[in-house]
Amino acid sequence: MSIKLVVFDMAGTTVKDKNYVGLAFQQAMKVHGYEVNIEVINPMMGYEKPIAIEMILQKEESDQTKITAELIANIHADFVAFMIDFYQTSADVVPLPNVENTFVQLKKLGIKIGLDTGFSRDIADIILSRLKWEDTVDFMVASDEVPNGRPYPDMIKKIMAELNITDPMEVAKVGDTEVDVNEGLNSGCKYTIGITTGAFTHAELLPYHPTHIIDDIAEVLEIISQ
Repeated sequence: MSIKLVVFDMAGTTVKDKNYVGLAFQQAMKVHGYEVNIEVINPMMGYEKPIAIEMILQKEESDQTKITAELIANIHADFVAFMIDFYQTSADVVPLPNVENTFVQLKKLGIKIGLDTGFSRDIADIILSRLKWEDTVDFMVASDEVPNGRPYPDMIKKIMAELNITDPMEVAKVGDTEVDVNEGLNSGCKYTIGITTGAFTHAELLPYHPTHIIDDIAEVLEIISQ
């Protein structure tokens, strides 16, 4: 077995997400006067959130001069506040089916577990704490801890460096969005696995050419044992 590290996304991949992230994003946009359909928001959810905000504003705001760094920062601050409140208080902050058993099996095989996310670190830390994954996950990186978030390879490269893994062909990436897939491909991972438990369906993931598309995270174990 050549895989030494599996890097998982969080919301929609390892953590239950009934579109809570998209709805919080929609709410933050509404505070600032933008009524944005959830169908516009959902495809952006894998991106670093300030970048997603700017991308949506470019579609929704006819006067592009209004799209300032201050506006983006204020919308992001509201999004973070909504998400922190949700992840601190909601009973729905739970792992997706078979995630924790998959983690256990990976550990038994001596394979490292990484998490990366389009969230900022403050949100990611709360999720990790709520799920009590601090001793399970070998390393986690958030989008505000690297120069470039997904689809750039910076987060995977940071995890690899921290865990002393130099060859991306020893890495598998698992995620539920377009940018997860592109992050894995841009990082040169041996396996880039799209999963249908989050924002994208099988048909929506297919055009981005992941090496595999799965419906159950437990399938990761079979793929990496090939």
